[in-house]
Amino acid sequence: MAKPPLSMKPTGWFQVAWSTEIGVGEVLRMTYFDRELVAWRAHSGALTVMDAYCEHLGAHLGFGGRVEGEVIECPFHGWQWNGEGRNVCIPYERHPNRGRRIRTYPVVERNESIYLWHDLDGRAPFFEVPDIFAGFGDGSNRADYYPMATLFRERLALHPQYVLENGVDSAHFKYVHQTPIVPVFTRHDFAEPVSYVDFTITFDGDEGQSIEDVRSGVQAINGGLGVAVTKSWGMVDNRTITAVTPVDEHTCDIRFSVYIGRTTGADPVKAERRAQDFAAEIIRQFTRDVRIWQHQRYSDPPALSASEFTGFTAIRAWAKQFYPDGRGGSAAELRVLAADTGPRPPAQ
Repeated sequence: MAKPPLSMKPTGWFQVAWSTEIGVGEVLRMTYFDRELVAWRAHSGALTVMDAYCEHLGAHLGFGGRVEGEVIECPFHGWQWNGEGRNVCIPYERHPNRGRRIRTYPVVERNESIYLWHDLDGRAPFFEVPDIFAGFGDGSNRADYYPMATLFRERLALHPQYVLENGVDSAHFKYVHQTPIVPVFTRHDFAEPVSYVDFTITFDGDEGQSIEDVRSGVQAINGGLGVAVTKSWGMVDNRTITAVTPVDEHTCDIRFSVYIGRTTGADPVKAERRAQDFAAEIIRQFTRDVRIWQHQRYSDPPALSASEFTGFTAIRAWAKQFYPDGRGGSAAELRVLAADTGPRPPAQ
């Protein structure tokens, strides 16, 4: 990937693990946003993500650090740090060190996942992680779906915005996923940090179909640049979570989660096996996108066609709010010019 002219340290919620990866009393090492981090779960179940190095003499808490009740203990000299990053015990002194603190990060557990809030200026979260079930307001819950299927790809040379822009790219469905028609977008709502995109789509039929024949589609909720959840209707009942988290200035981790709706009145073993096959196919289709993204160059300004202009300029303008320098791609500026002069897509 040619490094894009976009910060790899955007503001927002980013997945750093699945919840099952950190059991009670466990410590997990991780590297995100060019920082060494540890996540640990207290005996109460409370989860903490913090910088990895003890403030005493710099020992890495991910190598031998252990959870003792509600604190993590440094393997070097036994200094103990609580979930707020404060030193609460020096075992060979009468008092803790109240002047030093390990940096901790806001964390949310949702969607069977662990999300970290990242902001270079240290601002508190100003939007929420979308919920894969409650977010769509249809009364569904985790019990309505088979166990989650997942994909994890580490340190890929791509940027989170590539993945989000995929959500407004109608033309790619035919060429990457071999759908017989081009989907039609029915909603673009980029008014808030959490945005919404709805579109019709089909994986069946033939070239003779018209949009009036389509009885299926996708609703997507984008929680900033790091998390997108979708609900599919009219096809196989499925929901997905796409999470892209920067590791350093050149790479990101991708996590993809798939839920398939439970069916009734069928052989439960066969039904679950069929659901697993559906999930595997959705993941396979997703890897086709990943293969494109990890070798993509960020085109700025892009050579947009007339039908692409509205979606791409809207999402690039929306994305600017998450960058520390307030800059996105120059396609966002095209949208401002278009508002001043009327609709005028770039020349073909």
